[in-house]
Amino acid sequence: MPTLFSKIISGEIPGRFVWEDPHVVAFLTIAPLAQGHTLVVPRQEVDRWTDASPELMQRLITVAQAIGAAQVTLFDAVRAGLTIAGYEVDHLHLHVWPSESMSDFDFARAEQNPDPARQDEVAELLREQLRSAGYGEFVPD
Repeated sequence: MPTLFSKIISGEIPGRFVWEDPHVVAFLTIAPLAQGHTLVVPRQEVDRWTDASPELMQRLITVAQAIGAAQVTLFDAVRAGLTIAGYEVDHLHLHVWPSESMSDFDFARAEQNPDPARQDEVAELLREQLRSAGYGEFVPD
């Protein structure tokens, strides 16, 4: 049975994509810890990160690093947070978001009903930042 993320990747369920390549996609989460909170997800259905190949993990981290750098620049953040939790959806995913302190790592503080128009705007800003950073070939229109 396809995972929720596989359905987003296939277009069955809408997503605000900021990155697409042959192995990895990235889209905004529906419950952000901060503006621009992005999930970096392999196209391949892998449940646990410990089951992923080293090559896939390397690609996921490379994409997360590019997105994190874009978030830091775009939102003038101190750092980009990175977490692999894996409890929300049984499909490997990395959380990446602009962060100011350790308190920003509290998932209980995630916004449950973000404004859709603002989410669309943030996704476009992040896509623009990724393009200007030289990743245009991976940024969807």
